[in-house]
Amino acid sequence: MKSHYLVLATAILSVPALVFAEGVNSTLPQKTVNQWTCAEFVGIDDQFKPKAIYWASAHAKGGKKHKANVLNIEGTEKVIPIVIDECTKQPKATFWEKLKNAWQTVETSAKADAKEIKSNLGDIKTNVISNPE
Repeated sequence: MKSHYLVLATAILSVPALVFAEGVNSTLPQKTVNQWTCAEFVGIDDQFKPKAIYWASAHAKGGKKHKANVLNIEGTEKVIPIVIDECTKQPKATFWEKLKNAWQTVETSAKADAKEIKSNLGDIKTNVISNPE
């Protein structure tokens, strides 16, 4: 669990460091992340896009007490290509909405997967009880 805090801290601290990176400062949006357009996000150097998404995801979930201390690495890794793809397709859209929509898609998919696994486990349990070896 401590490694999750370390990764979260690294991700959060990495994005503000972008402001001081040589040659990158001029391409960063000079406003809060929830006000970025997709065009502004797409304009960030490709190597920093995943870090920006990690940071923005932590920022977005920071107000939800039950999730504030949890870093969902697997979920964030799924969100990254969705946000990049959607923002590339719709540069006038807001980055924040694309991020929230991507998280909703990933979380809905995870819930459906969990439901299917639970159902499959129930089937296995039924088969084991019905056909003991």
